Amino acid sequence: MMQTSFYKTILTLVVSVCIVLYLLVPSLASSSEESPVIENIKLANTRDDLLTYFDVKKAFTEKINQAVLNGIPTTFSFYITLHKTNGSWFDKKISDIQIKSTLRYNPLKKEFSVLRAWKNENAVVTQSFEEAKALMTEIDNLKIIALNRLVKGDKYQLGIKAKLDKVTLPLSLHYVFFFVSFWDFETNWYLINFTY
Repeated sequence: MMQTSFYKTILTLVVSVCIVLYLLVPSLASSSEESPVIENIKLANTRDDLLTYFDVKKAFTEKINQAVLNGIPTTFSFYITLHKTNGSWFDKKISDIQIKSTLRYNPLKKEFSVLRAWKNENAVVTQSFEEAKALMTEIDNLKIIALNRLVKGDKYQLGIKAKLDKVTLPLSLHYVFFFVSFWDFETNWYLINFTY
């Protein structure tokens, strides 16, 4: 009798490990192949300010899509720095910005809501998941610094990085949404050198 119980425990353990590996291995493989990247970085200026534009590609994996459609709020953080460079190790940071965009899905209304507080606007509501994803990953007209703080002829370096904020779920949901730990990402720093 005790031997039968032992074999049932071992069998249960082996099945559990197989299930976890089945779910874990595709997640790790897809995350390495589909790393998010920052593209289409552009600098522009108004009469008074330096602006930047950029997109994050491959930010929405299947796991993130699944989480969003299950009602889990998703927040992307964007980090933008501007350094005055002089060719030494001691470049001077003159601007350091962090902005966030948050996506929420209401399954009852079948609506996506995207809040981009950095644009000083109310949440944008749409029924199109593709439009919501574009709103989350496209940064436009972001003010970096006032032009009067830049010196004509000096060299500068713009750095941009994107990150998916970790989600904290109530303990009871950790078992239902165990995949959340596999859908975080962080891009490398993307650097643009320019002379003003």
